[in-house]
Amino acid sequence: MADTMERLETKVEIADAIATITLNRPEKLNAWTEIMEGEVRAAMLEADKDNSVRAIILTGEGRGFCAGADMSLLQTVVDQGSTGRIAHTHTGDFAQQYSYFPALSKPVIAAINGPVVGLGLILTLYCDLRLASDSAKFSTTFARRGLIAEYGIAWILPRIVGLPSAIDLLFTARAIDAAEALRMGLVNQVFPQDAFAAKVRAYVTELVSLSSPRSLRVMKQQIYEGLSQTLTEASQLAERELLKSLDCEDFKEGVAHFREKRAPRFTGK
Repeated sequence: MADTMERLETKVEIADAIATITLNRPEKLNAWTEIMEGEVRAAMLEADKDNSVRAIILTGEGRGFCAGADMSLLQTVVDQGSTGRIAHTHTGDFAQQYSYFPALSKPVIAAINGPVVGLGLILTLYCDLRLASDSAKFSTTFARRGLIAEYGIAWILPRIVGLPSAIDLLFTARAIDAAEALRMGLVNQVFPQDAFAAKVRAYVTELVSLSSPRSLRVMKQQIYEGLSQTLTEASQLAERELLKSLDCEDFKEGVAHFREKRAPRFTGK
């Protein structure tokens, strides 16, 4: 049974161990606002703490994922100048204004149901996986607004698509379709629009049903810490975590369900 909560500009549904956070300004292609930012952050942190949740989906209502920052916000900056609001009190790579998704302990999946540009694209880059509709369009857009590579996109985008493609996407701000996004590695999979929601649900359901939550939690930490580690440091961390895993309940269950040829019953412990 689904548990659904509607907020001012987002919706949150929890069902079958999956929390789905939906940007809910479809008449504005879910353009990003300060209200939306606060609601998404609160929903992400709540889902991360909820023991019944094993994965988080971020998506958009209607025909778009997120059309970037709401133009009213940009016009306010033009009219009044910068307020300094961009400065953030958190420290660390994955504790900045929009880069906190990798610091969450659970997988975060972007379900890109339609056009995504600017700040909306940045949000998807900090998700662990990106699943796109075949009708989705992608653009960085910043260069065509007289802006720069915002909120760490110059750091994360080359790590996902490689330096040449990142420079192309940032310098030209051209729009690319889902097929090109898949070829360059910007998204993990592309699904037909008419079956998109069902395909995403099936993908994430398989993830939470067959993979150990503990394994996912530790692997996610290894992956993102590894971005700033040497090979030696990453190997030593892996050795320590392997020894811990051999004593955990999920390892014992992983062996048991394989030998007994049944579905796993992981607890995350």
